[in-house]
Amino acid sequence: MAEALDRYDAELTTPDMVILEMDATDKLDASQQLARRLYDAGRISDLAGFLEHVNAREHQLATGLPGGVGLPHARSEFVSRTSIAIGIAKYGRALDFGAADGPADVVLLIATPASSFSDHLEVLATLARSLSKESFRDSLRRAYDAEVIAELINSSLVFFDH
Repeated sequence: MAEALDRYDAELTTPDMVILEMDATDKLDASQQLARRLYDAGRISDLAGFLEHVNAREHQLATGLPGGVGLPHARSEFVSRTSIAIGIAKYGRALDFGAADGPADVVLLIATPASSFSDHLEVLATLARSLSKESFRDSLRRAYDAEVIAELINSSLVFFDH
């Protein structure tokens, strides 16, 4: 059974789910690397099955956001609790997620249980709002510390003022 999202106890990511200096060949490779972190953390039960859902979603509509952000995401029965894996691309290794302004060097893979439609939308909307701020994106890029990046993401979801 999937855990309900509690905005005031949000550990949607941990330092183990952050990849610094991510060296991916393309957006599918990035999603695979990030999904592996979720799998290793026990947040998803079937790596291949979850990646099928992520890739199917990628084929529906581009998940690139302005400002160099990739936001691949999927709801899946293989997800035990809402989770986010983050990759900060190695310098010069930005990835095409289909954003009009160019490739992404910050990638956030969002995984939510199939039954959690409202949680999925809430996390996507809240993260998109935070990521629309240049200062927030710059904080993620400049952190160089998985613990700091995890805290920035978790805090943006807990303290976001609707």
